[in-house]
Amino acid sequence: MSQAVVQEPPERTGVRVRVQKLGTALSNMVMPNIAAFIAWGLITALFIEQGWLQGIFAGLRDPDGWVAKIGGWGAYDGAGIVGPMITYLLPILIGYTGGRMIHGNRGAVVGAIATVGVVTGADVPMFLGAMIMGPLGGWCMKKLDALWEGKIRPGFEMLVDNFSAGILGMILAVFGFFGIGPIVSAFTRAAGNAVDFLVENDLLPLTSILIEPAKVLFLNNAINHGVLTPLGTTQALETGKSILFLLETNPGPGLGILLAFTVFGKGVARASAPGAAVIQFFGGIHEIYFPYVLMKPKLIAAVILGGMTGVFINVLFGSGLRAPAAPGSIIAIYAQTASGSFLGVTLSVLGAAAVSFVVAAFLLKTDRADDEQDLAAATASMEEMKGKKSSVSSALVGAGAGHSGPIRNIVFACDAGMGSSAMGASVLRRKIQQAGFGDVKVTNSAISNLTDSYDLVVSHRDLTARASQKTGSAIHVSVDDFMSSPRYDEIVEQLKQTNGAGAQTAPEDAPDDEPAADVDVLPLSSIVLSGSASSAADAIDEAGRLLVDAGAVDPAYVAAMHDRENSISTYMGNGLAIPHGTNEAKDAIRRTGLSFVRYPEPIDWNGKPAEFVVGIAGAGKDHMALLTKIAQIFLNADEVARLRQATTAEEVRSILMGAQK
Repeated sequence: MSQAVVQEPPERTGVRVRVQKLGTALSNMVMPNIAAFIAWGLITALFIEQGWLQGIFAGLRDPDGWVAKIGGWGAYDGAGIVGPMITYLLPILIGYTGGRMIHGNRGAVVGAIATVGVVTGADVPMFLGAMIMGPLGGWCMKKLDALWEGKIRPGFEMLVDNFSAGILGMILAVFGFFGIGPIVSAFTRAAGNAVDFLVENDLLPLTSILIEPAKVLFLNNAINHGVLTPLGTTQALETGKSILFLLETNPGPGLGILLAFTVFGKGVARASAPGAAVIQFFGGIHEIYFPYVLMKPKLIAAVILGGMTGVFINVLFGSGLRAPAAPGSIIAIYAQTASGSFLGVTLSVLGAAAVSFVVAAFLLKTDRADDEQDLAAATASMEEMKGKKSSVSSALVGAGAGHSGPIRNIVFACDAGMGSSAMGASVLRRKIQQAGFGDVKVTNSAISNLTDSYDLVVSHRDLTARASQKTGSAIHVSVDDFMSSPRYDEIVEQLKQTNGAGAQTAPEDAPDDEPAADVDVLPLSSIVLSGSASSAADAIDEAGRLLVDAGAVDPAYVAAMHDRENSISTYMGNGLAIPHGTNEAKDAIRRTGLSFVRYPEPIDWNGKPAEFVVGIAGAGKDHMALLTKIAQIFLNADEVARLRQATTAEEVRSILMGAQK
């Protein structure tokens, strides 16, 4: 059985995390609406005055013709479909999506209303304005709802909800019209002037110094659709094409990186690079080459130089696209290429790929590092930046890379083998059983108790190196989010490949079959509905004091809870943190106990929002069944909503103790 260890990625800095979060948020507003961008791009390519259909049909140049009506040119200047789509539809969709990200449907509606204000208050396409007003509308609606949550008399909920959203939307629309709209318009004009300056002075290739690193940090959509698309659209409507549409979407730099790994790479990186090149070049999924650059950051020089080469060639030939190419596939790029620009666009892609390949090949030839393990860590880092599972990461590395036999024994390992590992094991076990692999045993353990007898080991990414020392022959999979990690789905897919159909019944010794923990594990006195802590450290103290007061632990256990948090975050995902002590602190546990604290405002838990904190002290395994139930509750949005709305400690305990498996 071969080893596929995911090593620790570089330590994250506060600035880096904030930049990644911003990039992810902006991307998440744009990506669900890419189809609308494609529809607008095709309509633009076909029906604008310089479009494909010009001259094809008889009477096309007639300003009263049907093509002119659709394109909005000639006698129909400013009408048609092209203008309203770019002016209203696309920004409102972005604003709606941004509001929905913050506060569901109510946030989406208010975000859309607010976006209309900024759209009508500006004289340029308001993508950036939508990215501001959409989330702002959702955030304001969320805060407003929180003011009177649980205080509205029965029968008046709909009245309050509708009027509050309407009034808030009106206020934000006016604010966007008079405030944000003019500011963003001024910024856009300034950016346009800067672009004109760069073009006039032959400095446009220098933009690759910013754009190429930003792509790897998942700021590509913010730059492309937030800045370049509005500027390029204005230019394309005037001249029929824009070079700005090619600054970020050129697939050449990424293709050169992947070709260099195909020839000069090692291990998994070399084996996966050819398939990744096909996906990147023809599928337009540029993110597939990001892990190769993250793995060896010096390769950023190759993509920058490749990008600069491509931009230089496009400037030299005066080439451009009629509309944005989304995704950045060579097929989409050719579909949007303006007449007379095919030669320049083709040479720009080939030139960018060639320069990127040569520079990357040199850097790889002088590098002696092992690519295989680094690529797995880089892929995990990429998914963390993105904020969700990458749809193409399985083309690079997956759970169980190199495994050649069935997987029967999986262990989720953590420092103490108590809270996070039990929670993660419960979620993973449920997924595996639902997939029909009831014969696969999933347990949890402290790293210090691991033996080299497991087929697959799951651990927090900061603990994988330690776990691999104990279980050298096992497959190792790293996770960062215990409740909803994309790695769990990869493990299930690996089981389908290695284990076949699987069994339909759970093993007799599965931890889910243990008897439920006694109610005294969570006494009413250990449930707080409105915590007073304002930081993760204070929340640990608050949850720990409840365990001490209940007689479950000695006071020394609280210090061990802080030690555990300093080592590995106990944030589980879905708003839940479960602080608990280290493995060495088990002597301070008198009996199994839990505490529950709910916070009206989520606490910043290492950059993630924790609304519920469950303190854990586990003696033996008698708390495992309850942890399994808690995991199931926090995977169910309706159950989490019930906890959020509970008004008594009895109600909270009923929810936690009464969940079904």
